[in-house]
Amino acid sequence: MSHETVLSLAERSVMVIIIIAGPLLVLALVIGLAVAVFQATTQIQEQTLAFIPKILGVLAGIVVFGAWMLNELIFFTEQLYTNLHNFIG
Repeated sequence: MSHETVLSLAERSVMVIIIIAGPLLVLALVIGLAVAVFQATTQIQEQTLAFIPKILGVLAGIVVFGAWMLNELIFFTEQLYTNLHNFIG
């Protein structure tokens, strides 16, 4: 396997990971920002107030985006296994 092939596989793998994790990370970021603004305006400094909404939001995101995320991962894995003979030569 050449260096170009390894780098191409690594690049595609990282891109799939970013695409799959992106919606959940953005969701957690938005929820965290909203909770931080709420805490700053009300001067409530409870740590669990920031943690629990993020968990619930990410779980809701998994429910909403889970099927799409799984399809993306399955497609990438199928492409990888289909072209495996090209990588091992």
